[in-house]
Amino acid sequence: MALAFTRGRPHPRLRPYVGEYTGYVERAGGVLRRRELPGSRVVLVVGWGDPLDVAHPRATDGGAAGVASFASGLFDTYAETTLTGTGRGVQLMLDPLDAGRLFGLPAGELTNRAVPLDALPGGWADLPDRLAAQPDWPSRFAVLDEVLGARLAGAPPPESRVAWAWRRLLRARGGVAIGELAAELGWSRRHLAATFRREIGLTPKTAARVVRFQHARSHPAGGWAEVAAACGYYDQAHLIRDFREFTGATPGHIRPIALELAGAD
Repeated sequence: MALAFTRGRPHPRLRPYVGEYTGYVERAGGVLRRRELPGSRVVLVVGWGDPLDVAHPRATDGGAAGVASFASGLFDTYAETTLTGTGRGVQLMLDPLDAGRLFGLPAGELTNRAVPLDALPGGWADLPDRLAAQPDWPSRFAVLDEVLGARLAGAPPPESRVAWAWRRLLRARGGVAIGELAAELGWSRRHLAATFRREIGLTPKTAARVVRFQHARSHPAGGWAEVAAACGYYDQAHLIRDFREFTGATPGHIRPIALELAGAD
């Protein structure tokens, strides 16, 4: 397997919504299977290489087969991708609320799914060919600036109370009581759960667990008991249970990979 990245920053007006463009060329050299872990971002892949299969264990539609371009919402367990050949494309990580604005649908409709780009509303189907036709990565990133900027400019902002609650949960790295969050909004727990499930993709409780897991798997603390204490788990056993549910593996199998990626350029 050989993987080459080219990273670029979006236009300044887009940086509050899109953190980075990651252009990639990945040569599988056979059948390449990868386990993708839950996180707090919607993944958008605009690809023009060989297609891959995306499987979510909890997907109601069985996942997506033979796709080079797709959007994948938040998920509450791992996903698996399978590539044979060479993948080429650009990957973007989006906040769920901003993804909803770009795609014209609530992020909850993407939960535990990989939706082919041409199945999303708003005419995304020609974007992979437009990027493939460009001579280099900066030119491709410029096209993305144009397309994403136009879509965001015409999209209404997210509901302010949902945005506030989601940002609060992210700032607290999942360490906020859901009852407290509902009380601060003046909502019932049931209304908060339904709103989060629709606009973010997960209930507040599950979203908090995913955010806490995301923090724990790259935490620099030494032993797992220290990581558990630093990240708000009851104890080490609690941390291990969450890791098994979200990754299908123990923390020791996952954390070295997470630390390596966190330190990459």
